Amino acid sequence: MHGLFYFIKMNQNKPVSIQQKFSLFNDQWSPKIIAESNDQLIKLAKIEGEFVWHNHPHEDEVFFIIKGKLLLKFRDKEIELKEGELYVVPKGVDHFPVAEEECWVMLIEPKGTRHTGETDFERSVDEKDQKWI
Repeated sequence: MHGLFYFIKMNQNKPVSIQQKFSLFNDQWSPKIIAESNDQLIKLAKIEGEFVWHNHPHEDEVFFIIKGKLLLKFRDKEIELKEGELYVVPKGVDHFPVAEEECWVMLIEPKGTRHTGETDFERSVDEKDQKWI
């Protein structure tokens, strides 16, 4: 695994095709890491359906919609994101992502951010299990 990690890190000076990266996987709610910058991980995920109420106590989370629509529910409001739009969920804010149809999203968050914060959930994916693609 170290060799693969080294290869990926060494090749980050080349352009990354987001569309090509999305073509490499079909599983949903399982972020894939495509790049790293200043201890921030750039991840891609395909999502459909409902996730779980959660927050990240110490980290903001960026949602950038590549394809489809995403509804972010908050305790006091809802925000719908469409292709090409992004939203920053502030640290500590409860949110509940919902995609009625498959949505492709780019996530940007600090290294070490737990997938579902302190919430245990069957679809939680530990960062060490999030694959580099």
